[in-house]
Amino acid sequence: MNLHFEELTGSDGARIGIASLDAEKSLNALSLPMILALGERLDAWAKDPNIVCVLLRGNGPKAFCAGGEVRSLAQACREHPGEVPAVAAQFFAAEYRLDYRLHTYPKPLICWGHGYVLGGGMGLLQSASVRIVTPSSRLAMPEISIGLYPDVGASWFLSRLPGKLGLFLGLTGAHINGRDALELGLADRFLRDDQQDELLEGLLQLNWQEQSAMQLNSLLKALAQEAVDQQPEAQWLPRRAQIDEWLDVSDVRCAWRALSLLRDHADPLFSRAGKTLSEGCPLTAHLVWEQIQRARHLSLAEVFQMEYTLSLNCCRHPEFSEGVRARLIDKDQKPHWHWPDINTIPEAVVQAHFNKAWEGRHPLADFSYF
Repeated sequence: MNLHFEELTGSDGARIGIASLDAEKSLNALSLPMILALGERLDAWAKDPNIVCVLLRGNGPKAFCAGGEVRSLAQACREHPGEVPAVAAQFFAAEYRLDYRLHTYPKPLICWGHGYVLGGGMGLLQSASVRIVTPSSRLAMPEISIGLYPDVGASWFLSRLPGKLGLFLGLTGAHINGRDALELGLADRFLRDDQQDELLEGLLQLNWQEQSAMQLNSLLKALAQEAVDQQPEAQWLPRRAQIDEWLDVSDVRCAWRALSLLRDHADPLFSRAGKTLSEGCPLTAHLVWEQIQRARHLSLAEVFQMEYTLSLNCCRHPEFSEGVRARLIDKDQKPHWHWPDINTIPEAVVQAHFNKAWEGRHPLADFSYF
């Protein structure tokens, strides 16, 4: 199952639920069985009056979670071209239900986002009520490289970043550090990598019977104060003005041209971003542009419903399976995109990704609107 659950009892008898992703070799990539089991346990803890707080973490020093386990999804898509494989519909529905459940969780849910926090890992971190990052944290939505698009609620959190930063991060898959995450509102606390045991001990010592929110805040504030001197330099807010200028364009084709020119930029962060984009999937760029435009006025529930539609349609088109093949299966790093030129992708193809790919009611129609 690659998951581990435990409960620790505090000084007042209250219990802390701990869910640990335990697939270290795959950087804790989320499989469908892991998603379903995690959702089931979180539901049980939500209903248990003795569980007062939940900690979600990943085992191993390298990553909290490097995303979803997409190899099997891509293989199913290759075996059923033009269709939506049943396993894909089940995977995305389960993953988005889990993320939405975390966003609306009735108890304090702390996520420890150390190391790589990519794709599906970002979905988990951004859903938590207390999002912790560390000196080792590297957050990103890297789907441009595999022909998918930033999902797991990224339409929500990228569209709400200052200026054009959300668009930039979605188009380039650029990594952000813990300081960036704090400044951009993608994290709540910065702690040292070695403070997790201290956090747990503090949680067990709290009196959860009264003023628990105030006590929890005081604990987190004190721990964060001890870690201030380990915060790295900010990377992206200091560069926001330049990014806003480059992306002050009328359409995604112009944005692609502007960012592609950064490959040879003297600033290594911009150079890396330009290289990733120019080697990425042009269709994904179209989807990123469109999803962020649409998401600005959507509720959280509507965001996940839109992303479910997008994900199923990505499974019907060849870019996703080809991107996963090139990057994660054969690892030749040479994807043969069906639409290699961003200027020749038909607008009808882009818009078709936002049309439902099932019969009847939306499978996520029961999400509450807020």
